[in-house]
Amino acid sequence: MSLQPNPANWFEIPVADLERARHFYEAVFEVELTLSEMGPNKMASFPMEMGRAGSAGALIVGPGCEPSIAGTRVYLHVPDIESVLARIEDSGGKTRLPKSSIGHHGFMAHFEDCEGNGVGLHQAPQQRPDACA
Repeated sequence: MSLQPNPANWFEIPVADLERARHFYEAVFEVELTLSEMGPNKMASFPMEMGRAGSAGALIVGPGCEPSIAGTRVYLHVPDIESVLARIEDSGGKTRLPKSSIGHHGFMAHFEDCEGNGVGLHQAPQQRPDACA
């Protein structure tokens, strides 16, 4: 049986000010973004490893890239939503939906970044120790 990959394999978050947005995302997610250019677009890519689960992506500024609260929502995985939401507020973003249970899928939250984009957070459910181990 051939396994199909998950549908998303890249995301782009449009920004108006790449440096401001890069500093925001680096502070909030405690990562270093890599700057690059592709044609007329300038990008700041999130860290990624080939062959690992999940999607890679970047902040992007260029023609046709307009930040919006009302577009597609990307969910970024985090180990602890509440600490990330605190850094979002400290970095100039806004919590739009606080940490909310999504049952056995864990937790989610929404925030507005410094550029006006609506972005989601996902926290996996806590693993319970196996009672039979």
